[in-house]
Amino acid sequence: MLRVEDLKTYYKTPQGFLKAVDGVSFTLEKGEILGLVGESACGKTTVALSTIRLLSPAAQVMGGKVLLHGEDLLEKTENEMRQVRWRNISIIFQGALNSLNPVLSVKQQIAEAILAHLHLSGEEVDTAINRLFTAVRLDPDRKRNYPHEFSGGMKQRVMIAMALACNPEVVIADEPTTALDVIVQRQILDLIRNLRDELHLSMILITHDLSVVAQLCDKVAIMYAGKIVEFGDIFTIFENPKHPYTQALLKSIPKMEATKARLSHIPGSVPDLTGEVPACRFYGRCQFGQRVCEEVEPKIEQSGPQSSVACHFWRSIEPR
Repeated sequence: MLRVEDLKTYYKTPQGFLKAVDGVSFTLEKGEILGLVGESACGKTTVALSTIRLLSPAAQVMGGKVLLHGEDLLEKTENEMRQVRWRNISIIFQGALNSLNPVLSVKQQIAEAILAHLHLSGEEVDTAINRLFTAVRLDPDRKRNYPHEFSGGMKQRVMIAMALACNPEVVIADEPTTALDVIVQRQILDLIRNLRDELHLSMILITHDLSVVAQLCDKVAIMYAGKIVEFGDIFTIFENPKHPYTQALLKSIPKMEATKARLSHIPGSVPDLTGEVPACRFYGRCQFGQRVCEEVEPKIEQSGPQSSVACHFWRSIEPR
C-alpha cells in the first residue's frame, strides 16, 4: 500500500544541512502496523512529516519517493496533496494539547476536516462525528465541549477520531501515548489495535518505546541518526536482533522476571548530522566497531526471510 524509497530530508541550518533523514526505505502492507523506533532526534517524525508533506520551511526533501498505491506523493502539487491528506493518509500528531485549537469545540475541528473532503450535509456531519466518538470510546454528547474540558487521554482520543474522520487508508501515529500515564497508555494502545482490526487500517506507529511496539506492531524499522539500521517482522527483531544498536535497545528494557541488576545503557551520543559523520553512524558507540565502519557505509542486506540489517559484522555478532 505504501512504499518509501531512499527518502532524504535535510534541514537548512547556519552550520549547513542537517541530514535528518538520509536514505530511508520501508514498505507498509494493507492492514499492517509498522513500528518506527529509535531514540529522540533520530528522524522518526521527519519521516512522517515528509510522507504527508507537512514539513517546516527549513526542511527540504532532497530525494527519494513516497509511493501510495504506486503514485509518488512527492511529485504532487500542494493542491493535490490537500486532497490526499486526511482522505487517503492522515496523522495523529504528537501531543494533543498542542494540536487542538483551544477556542473551537472539538466538533468544529473534526467537522472542518470532514467538510473539506466529503460532500455531506450538516446532519450527516453530526452523525459522522457521533460515530467517530463512539468508535474511540467517547460520549457523543461531549462533542460540543472545548479541548480544556477533556483529560489528556480524552484529548488523544479526539485526535484519533479526527485522524479517522475521512476514512483514510493509512494512519500515521506519532508517539500517541506521549505524556500519558501507563493506565491511559494501555487504553489508547488497545483502542488503536481494535480500530486497526475493525477498520482494516494500515498504520505507522512512531515511538521510542519497544514495549509498545511488541504489543501492537507486525513489523518494525529501527532508526538511528537518520537511517534505518534494521528492519523485519516483530518476532525476528525481538528474538534474534542482528544490529548492535537493536541489541543495545533491547537490553535497556527492564524485565519483570529478571534478577536485580543495573540496566544496560548505550555510551556516547548521536553524531552531529550537520558535519562529517562516520560511514556507519553508530560507529562511535558500537563495541564491535572497526576501521572499516568509519570508512565504508554498511549496506542494507537480507539477514533472514523477512528481515534486513545494515552492519558489516552482523553475521559474527551474537545477541547478548
